[in-house]
This record gives sequence, C-alpha cells and structure tokens, in this order.
Amino acid sequence: MSGANKRVWIAGASGTLGKVLVNRFNHTTDYKLLTSDLDVPIDNLSEVNRFCDISHPDVIINCAALTDVKLCEENPEEAYRVNAIGARNLAVAAKRVSARLIYISSDDVFTGKNRTPLNEFDKPEPLSVYGKSKLAGEHFVETLTDKHVIVRSSWLYGHGHRNFVDRVLELAKAGETIVLPDDGYSSPTSSIALADFISYMIDSKSYGVYHASCEGYCTREEYVQEILSIAGISDYKLRVEDEYVRPTFTPLDNMMLHITKEYQMPEWKEALRAYITKECI
Repeated sequence: MSGANKRVWIAGASGTLGKVLVNRFNHTTDYKLLTSDLDVPIDNLSEVNRFCDISHPDVIINCAALTDVKLCEENPEEAYRVNAIGARNLAVAAKRVSARLIYISSDDVFTGKNRTPLNEFDKPEPLSVYGKSKLAGEHFVETLTDKHVIVRSSWLYGHGHRNFVDRVLELAKAGETIVLPDDGYSSPTSSIALADFISYMIDSKSYGVYHASCEGYCTREEYVQEILSIAGISDYKLRVEDEYVRPTFTPLDNMMLHITKEYQMPEWKEALRAYITKECI
C-alpha cells in the first residue's frame, strides 16, 4: 500500500516534531492524516484501541512523550506512564490493526560515559528517569509488534514551540545570561531534518532501530556559540550549571543509514543555519 491509500496517525501531534509532521502531511494529498494529543491519552489502552478501531491507521508515529528531564526525575511514575506504558499501548494497537509503528526515542538511553559516537549496536544504559522510561518504551515496542521502527535522535529543536535555539537567541538579545544545564556533547538535530527521515521511513521496507541525528556533534557551549554566530550576535553572557543527571557524551552515529546507504541526514551546522536564517532573524 502506498501514497494516498495510507492512513497515518500522529500521536502527540502538538509537540515539536508532531507539529512539523502535521504541517508536512497537511500540504500533501499523498496520505490521509490522523492526529491526536490529549484527546487520545496514550496511557489509556482502551482509548488507544478505540481510536484505532475507528480510524484503522496503516502507520502510527509515536511523537507523544514526557521530555522534560527534570520533571521526569521529580515524577518518575508519570514519566513511565507516558513514555513506557504509552509506547506499550500504541504497540499493542499497532499489532491489532497490522500497522507500521514508528517510535521516537532519544540519545538519553545511553550513559554517555565513553568518548566515541554511539551506534545502533551499542548497549543502552540510561542514567536518568527520562532515559530509562524511553528505553522501557523501546523494549515494549520491540517485544509487542514486529512491524516497528525505533528512531533515536538528539537535541531536537524546531518550529511550533519555543525551543533551545529560540531561548538562546531571546536571552542574548535581551542581554540576559544564558544558563546551560550541563556542557555535554551531542548532535543538534532540526525537527525538519528528522521529519524528512520519518517521512522516508513511512514507505520504507526497513524495520528495526535507527539513529537519525544531524551529522557531526558539539558541546552545548559550542552549540550556543554557533547559534549566536549565525545570528550575528557577539556580545552575550553564558554560564554552565550541572542541575540534574544527564549523559555527558551522546553523539549518535547513524551507522544503519551509513552501511545501508538508504538515507543521508544533513550536517548539524547546515541544518541549524537553515532554521535560524529562515525563522529567527
């Protein structure tokens, strides 16, 4: 089944990635778009199954998640309820209707203790409640439905929500101090770039775990410097604080994409420049 015959359900349609995907599919007649947010709570299996029975999606994209790391540490039950049980419920529903499930995960499933980029074959060992709950979601998806794609990405920013890039620019322009929660390493990833990859995976015949971050990596401080350089801002104040548990080195190696040669993610500085010059300046 392809193109206009496919019904695509985006769960978590009001989030950073969800909004980009909704905008993309709203501007094409190739697919029938189905969306939900709090109106279909993914932690409620009955509600998820009811929605599936009514709409019968061919593809489910799970963008729904509790992503605030500090909030997850303070409310672990809520983190697991949304990130793990929600993923379980969507996997069960996908299996029932034979839908392809695309689950959006995170670089936080790794410890970040080593100093080499992490590929799909490295063992996840999360430190934070957020990372542990996302990994639990991965395990449910892998166990409960065969037709799954697990997509790990990192440091996501993009349209539709006030994100890290926007906050940095706002603070710098206002002359306020930019406070970083840590100075870890990872790969800043544009929601547009990630949405491009997910759109590709909807019609792909591939399954399994994929890393899909923009190519290359940096520290958070280098990330801030690049943001402000692109925006032409040279006078700013910056402070790094270690506020809560985060992995310190989680650049993702998109090894599966490299060895299969089926898709190429853009370089992180190029994607960042495209976002800032179009949206923020």
